Amino acid sequence: MKIIDWYIIKKYLSTFVFTMAIFTVVMVIFDVSEKLDNFLQYKAPISKIVFQYYAGFIPFYLNFLSPLINFIAVIFFTSKMADQTEIVPILSGGMSFNRMLRPYMIAASLIFAVTFVFNIYIIPRTNKMKVSFENVYVKPDKAGGSISATHMQIDSNTYVYIDNFDTRQKIGYNFVLEKFDADRLKEKMIADRIRWDSVATKWKIENYTNRVINGLNERMEKADQKDTTLDMKPSDFEKYDNMFTAMNTDELSKRIDKEETRGTGMMTELLLEKYKRYIYPFSAFILTLMGVSLSSKKVRGGIGLSLGLGIALSFVYIVLIQFSTMFSLKGGLPPLIAVMIPNLIFLSLGLYLMYKAPK
Repeated sequence: MKIIDWYIIKKYLSTFVFTMAIFTVVMVIFDVSEKLDNFLQYKAPISKIVFQYYAGFIPFYLNFLSPLINFIAVIFFTSKMADQTEIVPILSGGMSFNRMLRPYMIAASLIFAVTFVFNIYIIPRTNKMKVSFENVYVKPDKAGGSISATHMQIDSNTYVYIDNFDTRQKIGYNFVLEKFDADRLKEKMIADRIRWDSVATKWKIENYTNRVINGLNERMEKADQKDTTLDMKPSDFEKYDNMFTAMNTDELSKRIDKEETRGTGMMTELLLEKYKRYIYPFSAFILTLMGVSLSSKKVRGGIGLSLGLGIALSFVYIVLIQFSTMFSLKGGLPPLIAVMIPNLIFLSLGLYLMYKAPK
């Protein structure tokens, strides 16, 4: 590590932190102006607004915008160095362009490590705080509600159908349970309602008819109510905005394992959330490479052109993320490929810019 390395690392990290601070102030101001009516309408306490909602809001959006912030920070201070004729002496003094990249990548490694830890451990917890607040004080009418026409496989031989499930009252209507032995139907239960008993942690099946099939013999069972244990919970029927982002990594993995059996149609969203947590932090390296390659050349007009191009490319990166996500959710694109596409495209562009950068 030489003096120039420490100089670049200090410039990189200080600019990154400063840019994050500016984005935080702007985001909070815009969000307050947008949600002030909701806060007043639902009488949200100031303490919860500050220590619950914004304690979750700020990490979530800073994490989401960190590629943009990182890219802008690199381009800003590198362009400024180039404009002040600091890059030319570095390269003219015998340091290669690849060697000059070393302090940038060290700083990017620190950002990668912090982003990765936040993605895996911190953001899910802060998201849970934010989502809990939103479901009470911002959009309580959209939280919970009812889920229609749910098919679910709860084990290798048992299938469940619920025509309508009220997530607030934890009651399902027109419940059907079928049990098979290989491809032969062994039991079919039809009930008007199924209700979750939170005290007994069991399901109460109400007004049901059960048809039991044993070869050529059949029998019918009817009753007003029956308590039973099923491998499903009311939370399995919940679906609201940012639901999976509020799950920690263990909860997400368990939900994926259950979804492989149940097939309720949420697998793509679950896998997208899982892969995003592990893959998107690598954007720190890719966008740093692009930023240095793009802005290390001194141009007429100062840093404005490089900074403008950097902001445009940052937004292109975020738009690519959204497009690939939608193609995965609606078009059948495998989640892993959808998550990797933006990074692969920008990695290719970064390598090309590195090849073209002044040496």
